[in-house]
Amino acid sequence: MIEFQDAEGNRKVSGYLALPKSGEGPGVIVFHAWWGLTSFFKGVCERLAEAGFVALAPDLYQGKSATTINEAKQLITARDFDRSLQDINGAIEYLRKLPSVRGNIIGAIGFSMGGSYAFGMSSDRPEIAAVVAFYGLELGPDYSTAKAAYLGHFAELDEWESAEDVTKMEAELYKAGKEVTFYTYPGTKHWFFEENHADAYDAEAAQLAWERSIAFLHRHLM
Repeated sequence: MIEFQDAEGNRKVSGYLALPKSGEGPGVIVFHAWWGLTSFFKGVCERLAEAGFVALAPDLYQGKSATTINEAKQLITARDFDRSLQDINGAIEYLRKLPSVRGNIIGAIGFSMGGSYAFGMSSDRPEIAAVVAFYGLELGPDYSTAKAAYLGHFAELDEWESAEDVTKMEAELYKAGKEVTFYTYPGTKHWFFEENHADAYDAEAAQLAWERSIAFLHRHLM
C-alpha cells in the first residue's frame, strides 16, 4: 500500500500500486466495487502490471471492506461522495506524476460502483483516454467533453443493472460521438468477473472479458 494526497492536499489517502517488471508503462486507475479495496482488486492491479501497465487503486473506503451485500450496502450508504471525488482526483494526479508512468494519458477500469466512477470521471478528466467498465453505469454526465473510448462488460442476468439502462448508456455515448463497444455475456450474473463470488463467477466469461480489456487498453494507451 502507498499514500498520496487528496486533490486539495488536505488528507493522506491510501491506495494499492502495482508496477510492471519493466519499471514503466501507461497508467491505469482502478476503481474497486462496493466491497472496498479487497485482495481481489489488488490482484486486478497486479494483473494489469503483468500486462505492462502501472496500476493504482485508491482506497475509497479508508481501509474498510465488506464480505456480504448488507455490509457493502452500509459502506456505500455511509460514504462521503465529495470526499471520494477528492480522493479519486488526488489519485489521478499522483498516478500521472509518477516517473514510472509513460505518456500524458491514462486508462480507467472499474467494477460495479467503480464502473460508475470510471464513466463519470472520464467526463471531467480529459487525460482519461480509455475506460473499461464491468457491470457499472453512469447515466447523465455530459460525455461530449470526454476524450475517452469506452469498453463495457455486462451480465445477461443482472439484477442490479437493467438491459434497458445498458442500452441507454450505449446510446448516450454514441450520441456524444464516442468510440464505444459494449458486450453482454450470456447466462452471467452481476459480479461474474470476480472469482471470490462463487455464486456469480463465470470463468469463461471472465477470461474473455479480461482479454478484451487488455487488448483495448493496449490499443488506446500503448
